[in-house]
Amino acid sequence: MNESWVDVVVVGAGQAGLSAAYHLRRVGLEPERDFVVLDHAPRAGGAWQFRWPSLTYGKVHGMHALPGMELVGADASRPSSEVIAGYFDAYERRFGLRVHRPVDVTAVREGAGGLLRVESSEGVYAARALINATGTWDRPFWPRYPGQETFLGRQLHTAQYPGPEAFAGQRVIVVGGGASATQHLLEIAEHAAGTTWVTRREPVFREGSFGEAEGRAAVALVEERVRQGLPPRSVVSVTGLPLNDAVRAGLASGVLDRQPVFERITPTGAVWADGRTVDADVILWATGFRPVIDHLAPLRLRGPGGGIRLEGTRAVLDERVHLVGYGPSASTIGANRAGRAAVSEIRRLLARGPERAREAVTV
Repeated sequence: MNESWVDVVVVGAGQAGLSAAYHLRRVGLEPERDFVVLDHAPRAGGAWQFRWPSLTYGKVHGMHALPGMELVGADASRPSSEVIAGYFDAYERRFGLRVHRPVDVTAVREGAGGLLRVESSEGVYAARALINATGTWDRPFWPRYPGQETFLGRQLHTAQYPGPEAFAGQRVIVVGGGASATQHLLEIAEHAAGTTWVTRREPVFREGSFGEAEGRAAVALVEERVRQGLPPRSVVSVTGLPLNDAVRAGLASGVLDRQPVFERITPTGAVWADGRTVDADVILWATGFRPVIDHLAPLRLRGPGGGIRLEGTRAVLDERVHLVGYGPSASTIGANRAGRAAVSEIRRLLARGPERAREAVTV
């Protein structure tokens, strides 16, 4: 099998991966010769390309431009999947990032001569460093509750959300306490026969402005978990839900009347510990996502806490591996900063080692 040698492999071409690729170019590394970007999606756009049509660009909060190229003149009424995918595509072309897709990375393991062996659907790469930017979209989290398998209606996750019209005339239970859950409820309520919102914890709504200082404090809380090797929580989980006009209207109308989570699921709905029942045709699990990092398992980077300990973006157990868009950098602005930080450290790592051979070898 032919093994291609590169200095750096970037896995994932969402916001974090493209930011990292941009900064690799900025420090003088060339696509194909010095680094390669592998992305499993069918086209440019990262996870944005899979968002539901009713999530228009005007509803997107805190979308920060990629480094070196602003997103200007976007129509707020167009689906964000179209606007941002088009922007990412133009970005890749402008900076000549030459993303390989669709390519699935199946495993990253120890290779020969201190190199990382990156195994993918298009072949094997031997790399001096890896920037993992795989995000979370491909690993939706489905919690388990007693009786779940007996439900006769439809169960789906945010990752499969088709838009509110698909729930016309149906009774819908939405499970989850994040921004996606409230957005789904506010949309679905206009079409459904009825909605019920349940969460494990009482939702916290954030009033007032959320400036740079508040943002740094929230990111610091998530970063501390990652530094300890605990599974990362989302930044939103520590900031609370923004109390905007739409949310206020939902609270006033009763659409956002939160209920504690049910005790069990029945064939026709759900039942609570006090005996109260709700009939439902659909259960929509807006229960978040988990990091896509199973391909890193051969490197044994997970700690006793279940997560990968990071110092900045660098894996504590392997300085060759950086995770961007993970934990505290799982936001558009955080991903940009993480891409730059990872490249800064990798540049120093590459400067320490001998010049690699540039020709492919056969193993």
